[in-house]
Amino acid sequence: MNLEDLYRLLRSEHVQAQGIVDTLEEPLLVLDPAGCVLTANRGFYETFRVGRDDTVGRSLFDLGDGQWDIPELRRLVSEIIPRSAAVVGYEVTAEFPTIGPRTMLVSARRLVHPDNNSTSLLILFEDVTDRRQRDVQKDILLAETRHRMKNLLGIVRSLANQTDVEGRTATEYRDAFLGRFQAVAEAETIALASSAEANLSALVEQSLKAAGPERYRVTPGPAVRLNRQQIMPMSLILHELVTNAWKYGAFSNTGGRVHLSWLTSEEQGKTLLHIDWREENGPPVTPPTRSGFGSRLIDLSAVQGLGGAVELKYEPTGLRVHITAPVES
Repeated sequence: MNLEDLYRLLRSEHVQAQGIVDTLEEPLLVLDPAGCVLTANRGFYETFRVGRDDTVGRSLFDLGDGQWDIPELRRLVSEIIPRSAAVVGYEVTAEFPTIGPRTMLVSARRLVHPDNNSTSLLILFEDVTDRRQRDVQKDILLAETRHRMKNLLGIVRSLANQTDVEGRTATEYRDAFLGRFQAVAEAETIALASSAEANLSALVEQSLKAAGPERYRVTPGPAVRLNRQQIMPMSLILHELVTNAWKYGAFSNTGGRVHLSWLTSEEQGKTLLHIDWREENGPPVTPPTRSGFGSRLIDLSAVQGLGGAVELKYEPTGLRVHITAPVES
C-alpha cells in the first residue's frame, strides 16, 4: 500500500480504515492543521516505542523529549507540504533516545475531508537506516576492490618488467615470473580469506611446504598476526628466499636444510618482529657481484611493504637473513 492508496482509504472514512492502517509495518501519523497528532498506527507505536496516550493530541514536535523537533521535519511540515499536494521520500536523519540514530524517508500528503472541507496531514515513515549503512559498506568495498586491483596490477607489471631477462631463456624467464606471480596470488587469496589479518606461522608453512618437511625446520615463536598490508610483502620475501635456496642455496643440495625462527620484542612502546632465516649444508656461498631483482625485491618488501629492515649475510656455511618489522601487539 502506497501513499496514494492510504490517501484514498482515509479520505473515504471507511469504518475499517483504522484497522487496515494498523496492519502497515511502516509508521504512520495523521496530523491536524496545527500539527497535532490525530491518530497513529501500531507501526508508529512499536517502531518508536511510545504509547497512544503520549502521542495523540500532542504536537508532533513536542513528542517524547523533543526528539521530533527536527529542523528538516519542521521544514517539511511548515514549508514544503503547504506548497505541494504530496512529498515522497524526503530524507530525515535524527537521534531517537529509544532506538538510536535513524534515517527515515518521510512521505506526506494533505488529506481533504469532503464533508467539511477540513484538512489533515498524512505522514508515512520508512526506516532506511540499515539500507543506507549497506550502501555505505558497498561503496567502501567497491573503492577498496578498485584500490586493491590497481595495486595488484601495478605489482604484476613491476614483476614482469624487473624479472631479469639477461642470460635467461624464455622458459627460465617464464618460470621466474610465474613463481613470483603465484606468490602474489596466494598472498592475495590469504588476505581476502582472512579479511584483515593473517597468521605468520601459516604463511611460513605455505611457503616452505614444497620443499618437504625433511628439508626445513621451523622454530615458531609467539603467535604473530600480520595485517592485510603486510601479507603480500612477507609472502614475496619468503618466496624469494625459498626460490634462491632451490637455485643456489640449501635446497639445491641433497643434505641442505633451512632453519627459520622468529621472536618478538618490545621497543619504545612498539612490538617488533624478528625473523631469522639460516641455511646450512648447501653449496659454498659467496656474495653476489651485482644486486639482482630478487634481492632488491626482498629489500623493497621489507622496507616499504613491512615498514622494517632486512639484513643478508653470505656466510661460508650458508645464507643468513634477518628481518625486522613492526607488528600489532
